[in-house]
Amino acid sequence: MFEVIPLGVGSAVPTRTRHLAATLLRRDGKMVLFDCGEGTQLQLVRGGLTRGTLSAICITHLHGDHVFGLPGLVTTLALLERTDPLLIVGPTGLREMLHAMPGIRTDGLPFEVTYRELADGFEHEVVYEDEHVTIEARPIEHRVFCAGFRYQERTRPGSLDGEGARAAGITEGWQFEALKRREAVTLDDGTLVSPDGLVGPERPGAAFAYVLDTVPCEGGRLLARDADLLLHEATFTDEHAARAAEVGHSTARQAAQVARDAGAKRLLLTHFSARYADTGLLVDEARQVFPVTEAAEELARYEVRR
Repeated sequence: MFEVIPLGVGSAVPTRTRHLAATLLRRDGKMVLFDCGEGTQLQLVRGGLTRGTLSAICITHLHGDHVFGLPGLVTTLALLERTDPLLIVGPTGLREMLHAMPGIRTDGLPFEVTYRELADGFEHEVVYEDEHVTIEARPIEHRVFCAGFRYQERTRPGSLDGEGARAAGITEGWQFEALKRREAVTLDDGTLVSPDGLVGPERPGAAFAYVLDTVPCEGGRLLARDADLLLHEATFTDEHAARAAEVGHSTARQAAQVARDAGAKRLLLTHFSARYADTGLLVDEARQVFPVTEAAEELARYEVRR
């Protein structure tokens, strides 16, 4: 289980009620930031979210509304005397952009930064993995090079029938753990206890897809496939579909079509044009195609589990 916390849901320019693109994911004390528009740090502070526990920052593309908050955030982490390493993922050129800022070169920081730059023409890449989760990137279609991301929990062991295991003679903690790993256990009297019938099927982990900025595309659908939560841009309504295509964005209806076609469980709309004071227009449009749709709210907590 993890939480998704939108920090900014606006596009292009901030408004009195919307900040620029940034979304935080929190799981077991570790945090991943997707995009880092202007004002991201302030939103982290307002939300009571500790900046020092960031383990990775994933940047979709180098348009300012998605990246201008990054130099300030990295500088603040240095001022806070962070020592844990930090992974920064994004398009080729991201490292050069950051290193142009005084004090951000790797040798000027009190913590190690690993850059994972995605080159134009890549098809699919796992940019982070540990024993619990993976983060993959795929290209999506915008006016400039852009990547979307999928955060995926690894498959979990099946549930153990504890009562049945005890009835079969299992008493020690290590024996229960072995059965959970689907390993047979030999008892002191030589009896072999098989995990068959005691351990249920493996359980797939929860998945979150982050798809912006883009027109509807195959990369977005692949990232969103069977996702428990899809955060997809919905910059415009269908009334401005031509404008959306011209500038490389999606309408709310198109976002819903991606969610439907990918088999996503829930859809959160984000990246709203400042022309829409009321996001209800976009939600209503999307729900005609995909009923389980909401407009992302800044600093709201969206629990994701499977």
